[in-house]
Amino acid sequence: MTAEAPKQADDDSAGAPQVERWVNILGSVIAPATLLGALLFYFGYVSSRAQYDYFGIDVDVIGLTTQNYVARSPQPLLVPLLVLALLGAALVALHAIIRRRSQRPGFVSAVRRAIMVGLIILGAGIILLFAYPLLSGWPYYPLVTPLVLAIGGAVSAYGLATLRFVARRDKTGSGPRVGVVVLLWAATAACVFWATATIAQWSGLGLAQQQARHLDTLPSVIVDTQDRLFLPAESHVTEIALPDTESQKFHYRYTGLRLLIVGSDHMFLVPNRWDPHDTTLVLPVDSSTRLQFQFRNLAP
Repeated sequence: MTAEAPKQADDDSAGAPQVERWVNILGSVIAPATLLGALLFYFGYVSSRAQYDYFGIDVDVIGLTTQNYVARSPQPLLVPLLVLALLGAALVALHAIIRRRSQRPGFVSAVRRAIMVGLIILGAGIILLFAYPLLSGWPYYPLVTPLVLAIGGAVSAYGLATLRFVARRDKTGSGPRVGVVVLLWAATAACVFWATATIAQWSGLGLAQQQARHLDTLPSVIVDTQDRLFLPAESHVTEIALPDTESQKFHYRYTGLRLLIVGSDHMFLVPNRWDPHDTTLVLPVDSSTRLQFQFRNLAP
């Protein structure tokens, strides 16, 4: 018996540095700042993609930079971050209350009932997940499904972690396996990510609809081109033929346009008034076009 103890101690002391080394390696590969930047980029991209898709533009054609997407991320993330912060504060307070009452009679039974409720909610979320072919047309499916899964997973994971805490405190065993708890928390985090991405997409679509309702808030421009653009007959853009002189290289002028966004080498223009028959005009940013910005119709 005395010969086994040093060996066990050596194993434990050898395992601790190994775990610490792997944690340090993982931390150096996925630094917090890098992870935060990647998340901001992703949510900014999702929001921008939905916003410009409303105008028929693939956001990848615009040529926005990583900094552009990161700068656009606070708008879709504001509400989710506020909700998560308030929810986190409430859960911290609830956690303190639960731990204070963990020695009361019947506490373990109550925790087990909570775990059962969590597993039922988690099962409902899994059913929703596999019912996608039937429910894909439901507009709230991308938000309800991850929220149901996240709630069920969080309740189950917290209940199992609480049982593990009570078992170790009372020295009645180790309780539920830690791997199960970790996997449930990982699934919960993935579902929160999914729900946040859905909100970012809806935010981009809402911003596009707001712009479409108030196109007069975009810069008003006059565009001169060398060649005729052949816009749709239903377009609300006015075409004017410029005088044909030797010194004049621009032959057509277009009014009634608003500047939606300028990309890396193209500008994207929309008509003054929203109409489903209109199109988004894409023109190169070079000497082949001449752009004039009109004053705001506000007296100084």
